[in-house]
Amino acid sequence: MDELKSEQLPKNIEAEQALIGAILANNKTFEKVSEFLRAEHFADHVHAKIFEILSNLISRGHVADVITLKNYFEQSGSLDEVGGYNYLIKLADSATPLTNAEYYAQFIYDKYLRRELIATGFDIVNNATKEDLDSDANEQIELAEKRLFDLANQGETQSGFVDFATALESSLKRVETAYQKDGKISGVPTGLDALDAKTGGLNDSDLIILAGRPAMGKTALATNIAYNVAEFFAHDKNTPAKNRGVAFFSLEMSADQLASRILSTVTQTNGHKMRTGELDNAEFTRIAAAVRELESIPLYIDDTPGLNINAIRTRARRLKRNKGLGLIVIDYIQLINGTGSKKGEGNRVQELSEISRGLKILAKELQVPVIALSQLNRGVESRDDKRPLMSDLRESGSIEQDADIVMFVFRENYYIQNEEPKQKSGETPEHLQKRIEEWEARVRATKNIGEVIIGKQRHGPIGTVQLFWNGDYAQFGNLAREEYLPERMGE
Repeated sequence: MDELKSEQLPKNIEAEQALIGAILANNKTFEKVSEFLRAEHFADHVHAKIFEILSNLISRGHVADVITLKNYFEQSGSLDEVGGYNYLIKLADSATPLTNAEYYAQFIYDKYLRRELIATGFDIVNNATKEDLDSDANEQIELAEKRLFDLANQGETQSGFVDFATALESSLKRVETAYQKDGKISGVPTGLDALDAKTGGLNDSDLIILAGRPAMGKTALATNIAYNVAEFFAHDKNTPAKNRGVAFFSLEMSADQLASRILSTVTQTNGHKMRTGELDNAEFTRIAAAVRELESIPLYIDDTPGLNINAIRTRARRLKRNKGLGLIVIDYIQLINGTGSKKGEGNRVQELSEISRGLKILAKELQVPVIALSQLNRGVESRDDKRPLMSDLRESGSIEQDADIVMFVFRENYYIQNEEPKQKSGETPEHLQKRIEEWEARVRATKNIGEVIIGKQRHGPIGTVQLFWNGDYAQFGNLAREEYLPERMGE
């Protein structure tokens, strides 16, 4: 900014004078502009100071006119700094009965945005010329995009009151959408019917936490849902183009590993055989054919490790703008870096609070559902009943609070397999054999069963749904015989 002279910067002093004069003439004018206009938006620092005091006086229920302003500035010893009593009179006289206060306020705000845009440009140039080991070029690009996006959205974050009739109309549209869909759901279908029946699908602006212990299949479930949704977008002509896309931030697995999982599921080919190349000609031909078919699926994978919430937000915005976006999946929340300094300021719980809040804001900002995977505490392993509880969420306070839905993936078979009976002291072989047979029966009964436990749902019931599980293909699907466990309405 130092390289530009002050008179070259965008501003309109006459508009600032006219607006302040209009407010001095009629304090009710302030209500028309106070929603978006702030003192810092004025180019002239004298006008900024006067507008700030006007705001304070009117907000406290006092009359703001030349006399009250003069008294205030005299008591604070700053009357000369704002041009003296004569300048206050000049401002009051600058307004006319026909002054359009809202027009002038928008004009002042537009000039402010232009000055900020110039400042941002200078900062981008200055930062790019510095050799900073803690900030590489990609990080600077992401920060620049974030600053420009924030600048573009200033003044739009507070939408103000919505009258009840408008809110009712919006609600009716959502109900109508659910009524007209075959599955009777309001959101995007996951392809898992029992889950959709409980949640109404994936709804815009919802933050959905999908948690589980290692080996329970949370990544497999998230991958299955991401693929199902992407396939739905590829064929659904009713979904606007700007919403047809799934972003998968894979902070743990590489993009090709994730793609291999999807190929294994879609082609029903054992994942281990694909990794080792133990395929016959028919299997390889089937995989190659599937690859060509899947190329049109709008699924986008970002496997950059160590992303922070700002980088995720920037990349998601960019994807929605360039290709379209209707769902974000993040695997997993504990691998997201905080935005604090790299010297470790603060603790991890505070970082996760910032991250979970950021994910909820992202869901609302882009109007898409966000599925974020999460680890669970080891305390699950020490209980007889290994089914997860809300308290098992690792560093869970803010995650539980910010989430609209919290779901746990659980496969009882995983634990039963590790409970193979061992002979007890003095136990007869017959009794041991009976226990082994009972154990084997339990293994068979639970082998292909996965559970999704809905521990929290802001807008619907909680409870458990059962899904089909096939470990060979890392696949969750619909059970031929759907069973619903007892449910109760969430708060």
